[in-house]
Amino acid sequence: MAQELRNIAIIAHVDHGKTTLLDGMLKQGGVYRDNQEVATRVMDRMDQEKERGITIISKHTAITYNDFKINVVDTPGHADFGGEVERVMLVVDGVLLLVDAVDGPMPQTRFVLEKALQSGLKAVVVINKIDRPDARPDWVVDQTFDLFAALGATDEQLDFPVVYTAALKGISTLDWKDTPAENLQPLFQTIIDHVPAPKTTGDADGNTQAMISTIDGDPFLGRLGIGKVFSGTLKTNQNVTVFRRDGTSYNAKVQQVSVYEGLKRAPVEAAYPGDIIAVTGLPEITIGETIAAGTNPTALPAPSVDEPTLQMTFAVNTSPFSGREGQFSTSRKIRERLMKELETNVSLRVQETDSPDQFVVFGRGELHLAVLIETMRREGYELQVSMPEVLVRRGDNGEKLEPYERALISVAEEYQGAVMEALGTRRGEVQDMRPADRGAGVRLEFVIPTRGLLGFRNQFLTLTRGTGVLSTLFEGYGPWSGEISRGRQGSLVSSETGTTTPFGLAGCEERGELFIAGGVSVYEGMIIGKHQRDGDLDVNPCKVKALTNMRSSNADMAVRLTRPQEMGLDKSLEYIGPDDFLEITPKNIRMRKRELDPKMRKRVKERENV
Repeated sequence: MAQELRNIAIIAHVDHGKTTLLDGMLKQGGVYRDNQEVATRVMDRMDQEKERGITIISKHTAITYNDFKINVVDTPGHADFGGEVERVMLVVDGVLLLVDAVDGPMPQTRFVLEKALQSGLKAVVVINKIDRPDARPDWVVDQTFDLFAALGATDEQLDFPVVYTAALKGISTLDWKDTPAENLQPLFQTIIDHVPAPKTTGDADGNTQAMISTIDGDPFLGRLGIGKVFSGTLKTNQNVTVFRRDGTSYNAKVQQVSVYEGLKRAPVEAAYPGDIIAVTGLPEITIGETIAAGTNPTALPAPSVDEPTLQMTFAVNTSPFSGREGQFSTSRKIRERLMKELETNVSLRVQETDSPDQFVVFGRGELHLAVLIETMRREGYELQVSMPEVLVRRGDNGEKLEPYERALISVAEEYQGAVMEALGTRRGEVQDMRPADRGAGVRLEFVIPTRGLLGFRNQFLTLTRGTGVLSTLFEGYGPWSGEISRGRQGSLVSSETGTTTPFGLAGCEERGELFIAGGVSVYEGMIIGKHQRDGDLDVNPCKVKALTNMRSSNADMAVRLTRPQEMGLDKSLEYIGPDDFLEITPKNIRMRKRELDPKMRKRVKERENV
C-alpha cells in the first residue's frame, strides 16, 4: 500500500508560484470534472491569503497519477509562518523546491530548504516561470546547487532532479532547451521516480502510531486532527491512547478516519502506514500528539519548533470609544480567543500578566502577529495592542543577547546611499555589495538587529520611491547592539473629543501629515497625523470657524485638504512607539497615546527624564 503513495510538500520563497503550480497539478491530476468550474489559487482559503497574495496556513490535497496517489501539502513561504513548515516536514517524504527562473534562490528559499534538509528529505528542484523573457534557468540551477552545498546537504540530497515549469500555463519539461513543454506529466513522473515511498516505523499489523501535524475544524464533524500513520492500522470507531507532548496520555475513541482525495476528505474504514489522514472524535487533540493503539501503545518523538523572536501586549480596549464597535471586548473573551489560537499556531506563545486585562503574546515576526490581530478583528474582537518588541535572552556568561536578521536588498543606484545610511543608523552591518545580476541596480546584504527593522519597511519604500525590494531572514541571536534610533518623528495628537472639521484639519495640516479626513470621530489623546518635527504636538482637529457678520470676497471659499495617508494595520504597527497603543475594532484601527490626558503625559515624560 505504501509503495503506491508519495507524500510531498511544496516549499518556496513568497511569490515564486507554489499555489499556482498546485492549481495546475490539481487540474491535470483529474481532480476536477470536465464540466466543473476551475478556480484559481484554490488552496488559498483564508480571506487574508487572497488579499495578501501569500500562503499563511498549510493545506492538504491529493492527486492520482498512473495508479499512484500523491499527497501534496501547500506550505507558507514567509519565515514568519515557519512553524507551519516545520511541522509539515514530519508527515512528508520529499519536497518540491520552487525557485523563480529569474530571481533564483531568495532568503526565505534558504529558510524553508534548510528545514527540509534537516529533516533528511529528498528535494525535487522546480525552476518556475521559464516562459519569462528574462529567464535564466542554468544560472538559477547553479545558484540552487550552491545553496544546497552551503546548507550542508548530503551527497544524495545534492543529486537532485530538476524540472522546468511555467506554472501559469500548466506545462513542464526536463530539458528546457531541446524538449518543448506541453503539460505537467514530466513533473508527476519525476515525483514518482525520485521521491521515496513513505517512511514508516512499522507494518500494518503492528502497534498503531499516528502523529498529528495540523489542526482543522469542520462545521459538522467538529475538531479535526490531521497527520500521518507511521505504523499499524488506524480504524474508524477504534479505541486509542493519545500521548500529549508533555508525556501524559489519555484514552479516547476515534469517531471517523478520512483520507484526502482531491480537494475533499473521504471517510475510510481503515488507514495504513504512510497514509495522510484526518481523524474526528478527539476534541482535545492538538499538534505534536501521538495517537497509539495495540498491545503496547507508545508515543512518537514530539517535533521541535523554533522559538518566537517578538512580543506584543494585547489588552482590553480602554479608549473613550471602547465597546461601541466590537462584539467581544472583555478580558475573558480575549483570553479565550488567544488560548484557542495556541491549539493550532505552534509558533505562538501567550503569557498572562499581573493585570487580568493584559496578555503578552510572543510570535515569529511582525507579519505573524499582524495576521493574528487582523483575524481577531474580523471575528468581532475589540482590543488594543502595543508596539512589537524583540525578545532578549541571556548568554552563558550572563551577557545580553538579541535577535538578528539577514536583510537582502535590491535598489537602484541612486537610492543606494540613502538606504545604507538609514540601515547604518539602525546598527546594520554590510555583508555584501555587488551589482544586480540583471539590469541596473545594486544588491546589498546586511546583518541587522531585529529591533533595527521594526518600522523600517515604510521608510524603505519612501527612500526608494516604492521601487526597492527588501527580504529578511532570521539569522540568530547575537550581542546587544546598543541604542537604536528608529528615526521616528513626533505625532499630531488630538486635544479634543468630537468630529473633525475641514477648518480644524487645515490648521493641523500646516504642522505635519494627516492620517484622517474630515467628518471622523476622534477623542483626546488620539493620534491623527505625523508631526513634521521631533516631539508630539497637541492640535484641535474639531475646531470650527467662528461666525461673524462680516464677509470678505473669499470668506466662503472651500477649504482644500491634502488627501490623508491611509494607515492600515501593518503601517500602524510599524508607526506606533513605546508610549502608544493601537486600538483594534471590527470597523476601525486607531492609533492613540497610552496616556490620553496631555497633563499626565507631560508628568510621565518628566519622570522619565529625571
